[in-house]
Amino acid sequence: MRIRDTNRMEGRRTETAYSGTPYWIASYSASKLTTVEAALFDAFNMDANDGGVIAGYDAHRPRPIAYQGSNPLSGVKAGGGAFNGDAILQSITDGNTIVVSGLPSGFKLGRGDYVEVRKSTFVRSLHRITQAATASAAGVVTLKIRFALNTQVFTLPCTVHFEKPSCIMEMDAGSFSLPKTWPNYNVQFTATELFLP
Repeated sequence: MRIRDTNRMEGRRTETAYSGTPYWIASYSASKLTTVEAALFDAFNMDANDGGVIAGYDAHRPRPIAYQGSNPLSGVKAGGGAFNGDAILQSITDGNTIVVSGLPSGFKLGRGDYVEVRKSTFVRSLHRITQAATASAAGVVTLKIRFALNTQVFTLPCTVHFEKPSCIMEMDAGSFSLPKTWPNYNVQFTATELFLP
C-alpha cells in the first residue's frame, strides 16, 4: 500500500503527491478445512487478538520464480556451506540498491521476486526486485528494489532472505471469519504490516 493523493485539474493537468511509508497488506483465506484445522485457526485468532503478530508472506510466491515449486531453496553457497535461502546484506548503495552476498554461484532473481531484509526477528523490510539479476561466481548480486529500504533503521549488519520472505503483520481487527459449518470449514482474515522498534 502506497499512500497517494491525486488531483485532476483543468487543462489536463494531474498532480500526485505520495506521503508516509509504504506498507504491506494481505488477505488470506483457506477452504475445506477439517475440524482439527479449523480449531488451529481458532486458536491462532485468539493469539492474534491478544497482540500476537505473524510473519506474512505471499503464499503463491514463497521463493524466487526461477526456483518456484514445492521444494524449499537448497544448494551450496559459492563460498561453501549449505544454502537455504538466507544470505548477507553486504552493503547498501542507496535506498533502492542493495548488495547481497552468501548466495550460490549463478543464483537467479527476476523482476517481481520478493526479498526480505532483516535486522532482527521483529524488524523486517519486505521488497520486490525491479530488475533481473544473477549472482556472480563469488555468490554476490546487486539488487534494485521497490520500495526504498529505510536506511535509518536498516544498517549493517542485516540478513537477507529469499525463502518465504516476509514482513511482520498484525491481523486487522474484526477481519477474522470462521463460520462453523460441518463437515468443512472456511476461514479468512486480512492483515497489515506492523512497524516495530
